[in-house]
Amino acid sequence: MQTKDYNVDKPRKFTRFLWWCAGADPYFMNMSPMQDRVKYAGIGGIVLCTGFLAAVSGGYAFSTIFGPKGDANDASLTSSIELLVATIAFAIVWGLIIFNLDRFIISSTGKGDGTDAITGKEFVQALPRIIIALILGFAISSPLEIKILESEINSELSSFQKKYTQDLNKETDSLFKQKRLGLETEKAEYENKKLQYEKELASFDQQIDDLVKVQQAEMQDKRAYGFGPVAKKMQADIDNKRAEKAKFIELKRSEVEAVQKQLNFDNDQLNKLSDDLRKSYIENEKKSHGYDGLLKRIQISHEIGGIVPWVILLVFLCIEMGPIFFKMMMTKGVYDFLVENYNKRKEVENGIFREDFIYESKNGAIHMEKWRYLDVESAKYEKVNKVNSTDKINKEIIEHWENKKRKQISEDPNKFFTEGNESMETNNA
Repeated sequence: MQTKDYNVDKPRKFTRFLWWCAGADPYFMNMSPMQDRVKYAGIGGIVLCTGFLAAVSGGYAFSTIFGPKGDANDASLTSSIELLVATIAFAIVWGLIIFNLDRFIISSTGKGDGTDAITGKEFVQALPRIIIALILGFAISSPLEIKILESEINSELSSFQKKYTQDLNKETDSLFKQKRLGLETEKAEYENKKLQYEKELASFDQQIDDLVKVQQAEMQDKRAYGFGPVAKKMQADIDNKRAEKAKFIELKRSEVEAVQKQLNFDNDQLNKLSDDLRKSYIENEKKSHGYDGLLKRIQISHEIGGIVPWVILLVFLCIEMGPIFFKMMMTKGVYDFLVENYNKRKEVENGIFREDFIYESKNGAIHMEKWRYLDVESAKYEKVNKVNSTDKINKEIIEHWENKKRKQISEDPNKFFTEGNESMETNNA
């Protein structure tokens, strides 16, 4: 805009882009003074920065949720290329969503009464937009909050993960001790049965050995040298005892095999129990590393951050809701009057305008307004006249027909007297 005593440079492309971010019309901004240009460029800059911060916040939240889980202090945890691409894509989409919402909220927020005071009516009208901005502020600030306090959160989270792993391992040890105690008790019972069987076998062997020793001593006696009747009698006793042993072994064979089979099973279970214990330790560690998500980090940030998380939240709420309040506090400038004048002129050109009425009541003067739509009124008037004209024409036609019929009846009434089906045909005629 250039006048005799006021020159404004042509706006740069970035300035025009900021106007677009604020929902301002560049045509009227080019005709506006620097004061209006700066105001809307500033609002557009806030909207643009909000969208950028939303992209960073959304990307960090996405990588935290879907990234690799492990010890919070483990620097070796790295994301895959696929996750990195997905994170960048989500960050861009999320940033554009928030940017578009903010741009819509700002562009749809009017000037209210055009003064720098925020009245109750203005605040109530802007309340839905304020609520939306409040929700967006919470959504944007939380991921950035945990990113700002990342080192402190990682330290606290790592301690929590280790303690949680220890608690899980204690529960696992208690459970496995119960299982091991049961298996060892059962194993001891079957070992006692096997030991009893071996003692009985040893008893048979001892008895046989004693008989053999007596027989050998008898055979070496000089008075009964050789395999005499006494030795033969002793041999019979030895054979009988061996037969008893063989019979006992055969009798206990199935029982001994079952005992041995159960002992082998118990030994396998005890060995397997040790392997299962190691696997449970690994699973416990995975469970504890699962507490590396967004929710747990937000919880820790509020536990250890003190007032810092709330300060961060308030800063983002100011960034998010600031433009709404700024627009309510902005006084009308040249740009606003240019836009208002153009809109009113277009309304009048299209047959749309407002009429104001003042009525006196017992409570004082009442202001009422009425919007008139001339095209609608013209179409309505045309339609009403057309219908009224049609009604008049139809009425004249019916009257003419009635007069004609009356005349015919008066001239020849017998023509209209018929009976039966002829009456119907005549009347139809």
